[in-house]
Amino acid sequence: MDDWKIELIFIPVTDVDRAKAFYVDQVGFHADHDQQVNEQLRFVQLTPPGSACSIAFGTGITQMQPGTQRGVQVVVPDAAAARQHLLEHGVQASEVDVQPWGSFVTFDDPDGNGWILQELPARMRPAS
Repeated sequence: MDDWKIELIFIPVTDVDRAKAFYVDQVGFHADHDQQVNEQLRFVQLTPPGSACSIAFGTGITQMQPGTQRGVQVVVPDAAAARQHLLEHGVQASEVDVQPWGSFVTFDDPDGNGWILQELPARMRPAS
């Protein structure tokens, strides 16, 4: 079987412009696309730094209710540094939760969609 790659995750939001500003200006995602296709369809695609997977939101693209996307997990090189970045940009983030399988920070977007940042423990990190 060929490789299967997750490349796009939909995030349900109430206000597209507010969500775009949050993810780009506060979290630090790259703005890839923002296309108003027609009055009923707007597509915004953003990518976390260094990620092969992007997120998308807009109008007319998902039937999920805003705030219901929970548990999207992003691997980061340093959970404490990622948390500090979020705090410095006005994002409320949890304390770093250190577990044997990684260090974790959680935060929510303005609609309540929940995110998890994970720093892998050294033994689980890919070789450079």
